[in-house]
Amino acid sequence: MTRASDGAALARPRISQKVRVPSGPTRRVANSEIPDSLLAVSYLETGDLYCDDNLDFLPNLQPESADLIYLDPPFFSNRDYEVIWGDEAEVRSFADRWQGGIESYLDWIKRRVDLLYRVLKPTGSFYFHCDSSANHHLRLLLDKSFGGDNFRNEIIWKRTSAHSSARRYAPVHDSILYYTKSRKYTWNPIYYDYDEGYLDRYRYDDGDGRLYFPADLTASGVRNGSSGQPWRGFDVAAKGNHWKFTIERLEELDAEGRIYWPKRGGWPRYKRYRDELKGRAIDDVWTDIDPVNAKASERVGYPTQKPEALMRRIITASSNPGDLVLDPFCGCGTTIVAAAHLRRRWLGIDISPTALRVIRDRLDRERVPHRVHNLPETEEALRKLPPLEFQNWIIDAVNGNHAPRRTGDMGIDGYSFFDLFPIQVKQSDSIGRDVVDRFETAVRRDGKQKGYIIAFSFGSGARKEAFRAKRDGLEIELVKVSTLLDNPPDAPGEPDKRLPELTKLLLLRAQEARNKHTRRKPPKIDSEALIASAQAVGVNGR
Repeated sequence: MTRASDGAALARPRISQKVRVPSGPTRRVANSEIPDSLLAVSYLETGDLYCDDNLDFLPNLQPESADLIYLDPPFFSNRDYEVIWGDEAEVRSFADRWQGGIESYLDWIKRRVDLLYRVLKPTGSFYFHCDSSANHHLRLLLDKSFGGDNFRNEIIWKRTSAHSSARRYAPVHDSILYYTKSRKYTWNPIYYDYDEGYLDRYRYDDGDGRLYFPADLTASGVRNGSSGQPWRGFDVAAKGNHWKFTIERLEELDAEGRIYWPKRGGWPRYKRYRDELKGRAIDDVWTDIDPVNAKASERVGYPTQKPEALMRRIITASSNPGDLVLDPFCGCGTTIVAAAHLRRRWLGIDISPTALRVIRDRLDRERVPHRVHNLPETEEALRKLPPLEFQNWIIDAVNGNHAPRRTGDMGIDGYSFFDLFPIQVKQSDSIGRDVVDRFETAVRRDGKQKGYIIAFSFGSGARKEAFRAKRDGLEIELVKVSTLLDNPPDAPGEPDKRLPELTKLLLLRAQEARNKHTRRKPPKIDSEALIASAQAVGVNGR
């Protein structure tokens, strides 16, 4: 497996692509605000992750720039995805719900497919991952976008083992709809290994040690050309067949010793040598790639994580080294990692800041060069996040541990890294006395002597209540969000003395982790709240 750290394999000049800046006063490009009046065309380098709605971001890309597009958007399945993040008590959920029904879902998909079609090269390939809940609708939609003649395959991937299902056959597969933009496209054949039973047929030997199998020299159907003429007394047309080679080529093969003549007579056959076998050509039913299980080394805990082997197969077949691979729903980054390992250029987009942080940490561990753009960096941006995304950002910012499920959490959203003191996150201003009072009770019930509340600002009542609690032997530290944004440690090893104890310790620890690429645990996030949070602001991407 080729990685960036293995040497110069990925250390090549970065290739830029033109990006058209949309109308309006400014547009955020590569973490900077650029006035439209000063910039008509900018440049976007690949090897970048963008935290954005792909519907807003894709118009920036130059037309016909991507060689391969793979997307795994939310399914029309109305099911909640639950996944263990770290241990059995910590569950994160995603919801794929479309209250407007199938028409709403298809409209949501079509707007993005139209933009992706524009970005795809004329020689490019397009893979759409879906399940049985809507693949028949999606096939019609994609036929209209790409043209029915450019449909290549519906790939069946067996994603799970057989299980019982009430009053129907157990659903165990996903579909991957494969289209190209034209009849001229990249295709690198992939072959399976033959099973031993098939290879056992190759047992004939001329004495030179090379094993072969006498294969049929004819095929069905009469031909009028040379391949349909009699040869060496054998009238192939009389059998309704034709030779697989021309008469001239048959003579050459015989001179080369490649024709098998049965000792007891009979039709000649072709010597197919075992050492010349390429393998069995891959078909459209993939049962040999296992899903990411609980013990898989590549597992990051993302609810819809696909195995890297699946992406390596698609990328290998439909692109070449140096080609650009685009994933507009990059989730936990499997497409990105596979593309980097296969020496492709890549670009990833995802609407979720939590997902982008998961990918960032995964690429750090894999030592894949990358840049992340548009993650929230200001109070204004943080205020716009869905509540659970905000909570995730805060707990991540202090390198804390996310709390288990909300049920029975008593208002505790996470725990500090070192001493596991409770943390409560509030996406609001002027936190009052009542919030501090309730959090005191939660901290005492948790058996701790200290806790932290992180919010945008605190009222005088909150400060007075925290002071009163301290006199009673319980320390409640009030931390402003601005502290996490504006006052990082001055230098590694030198905590900022202006910061409260939480940020003295945890910001230093977070900085050290980033500097050393320390393997960090994936976020551990509450179950039902992320669903409600995303639905409250209309977030449907994953």
